[in-house]
Amino acid sequence: MHLLDLIVFAAALALAAASPGPSVIALVARTLVRGREGAALLVAGIVLGDMVWLAGAALGLAALAAALGSLFVLVRLGAALYLGWLAWKMWTAAPVAIAAGEIRESDSRAGLFLTGLGMTLGNPKAMAFYLALLPSIVDLKHLTALGFLELCLVIALVLAAVFGGYVVLAHRARGLAAGTRAVRLINRACGTAMAGAAVLVATK
Repeated sequence: MHLLDLIVFAAALALAAASPGPSVIALVARTLVRGREGAALLVAGIVLGDMVWLAGAALGLAALAAALGSLFVLVRLGAALYLGWLAWKMWTAAPVAIAAGEIRESDSRAGLFLTGLGMTLGNPKAMAFYLALLPSIVDLKHLTALGFLELCLVIALVLAAVFGGYVVLAHRARGLAAGTRAVRLINRACGTAMAGAAVLVATK
């Protein structure tokens, strides 16, 4: 692919990814409560979901995506249920002073990855970006296997950078709270935010 096409695609993707949405809310909320552990798995699921949508756009699966609308609804609801469960765990978690060490309770690694994947596959914004906007940026009719791999690499790099930036900022903000009272407030605020993300995922 032409370098200019890759740059334009990367810029458009970065803007779309950086805009606040369920994925950003879920990632930031979880990092504030649990730290950076598991964030990479959540991001990896989001990245794979974007690659699936890219493949769908490249293969002309817009009609199939519309036909399989009920399947995407089920995927979205599954992700929303898991987010709701994480929200409950955050709200009810016993406060542990961060200065005394990281909170050691971990969420399911597979669950985190599948939640990231489910959020993306069930996200109308991702669907619109790849099935509607992408064809105006990239000539999908002449997309080669190498070009597809180049786009996948751009997706991985851009999303890792954007979401990694959110994780770093959230982790630093988390470090400002040292006492158990502050941690309790963070847990409950983030649990509420995560519940909001679950509602957004379920109702979009």
